[in-house]
Amino acid sequence: MIVTLTANPSIDRTVVLDSELVRGGVHRARTTVNDPGGKGVNVARVLTGAGVQSMAVLPAANGDPLLEALSTKGVRFWSVPTDGLARTNITVSEPGGTTTKINEPGAVLTAATRDALFETVVDLGRDAAWVALSGSLPPGIAPGWYAELVRALRETPCRVAVDTSDEPLLSLAESFPESAPDLIKPNSEELAQLTGVDGDALEQAASAGDPTAAVEASRILLGRGVGSVLATLGSAGAVLVTAEGAWFASPPRIDAISTVGAGDSSLAGYILADIEHCSPADRLRRAVAFGTAATALPGTTLPTPNQARPDAVTVHALDSPPASSSSTPSSSSTLS
Repeated sequence: MIVTLTANPSIDRTVVLDSELVRGGVHRARTTVNDPGGKGVNVARVLTGAGVQSMAVLPAANGDPLLEALSTKGVRFWSVPTDGLARTNITVSEPGGTTTKINEPGAVLTAATRDALFETVVDLGRDAAWVALSGSLPPGIAPGWYAELVRALRETPCRVAVDTSDEPLLSLAESFPESAPDLIKPNSEELAQLTGVDGDALEQAASAGDPTAAVEASRILLGRGVGSVLATLGSAGAVLVTAEGAWFASPPRIDAISTVGAGDSSLAGYILADIEHCSPADRLRRAVAFGTAATALPGTTLPTPNQARPDAVTVHALDSPPASSSSTPSSSSTLS
């Protein structure tokens, strides 16, 4: 069982345009799609599509359309009752893969709902292989809540992955090593938030074939107690840094359609490979394959194993220099 927590779930509405978005202009949508969303929900959707037993934990009111959407997708869920309906996040997708996101803050959670979520995740964690804590926190939950939850989950047999940003991420890091998870999945901007490096410079160097700065930044987190760091670096690919070593993966060239859900798909791909007892290099390979596959799909569509191409991902162990520029990825593929 893989458990995912989405404390701030959403209905993700994707509006696909035929032309570039013009601020102040009038546009006609080519298509509009609604999907159940939130980062943990996305991870659960990918795992479910791969045939892996998963449970999406989230707050939801009775009759919330989000629950029907999850059922339609075949995703098992555990909803903790709350009053407000799930927020709606809007993604505007332009030709060429440019996406603009407008995310609502989410409904305020009461202390009772917050505590019930906490207890549910810890209880389920006792029988889970992994618990993934993903996404933003809604109003009513303090930024340090993930740190409290990681500390509680460390008393259970499960492994813990965290994928968040901004205040919740920084509050988590303030409590390292006590709140250090088994895996953290930052993108370049989030890795910069944690370590003080320049996130754009990390991606630029990796795109040029030199992921050294991203690896060194990731090792700072290992030194603070984090078990492994899976850092996604946009079109350059990703690095995986563990106590065993470091690896750099370059994605295949693709034409990106939408970057929504790419990072969540990467985390799901990593977990899929881990529960199959794959090597670190192959865990990274699967992560990048799923993340890349997500960028080739429209809107909030998420990849299946048949759409991921691990064999097309180039992985280098970083005790030797990466191969030549022939493996440098296309700028059209973006993992976040």
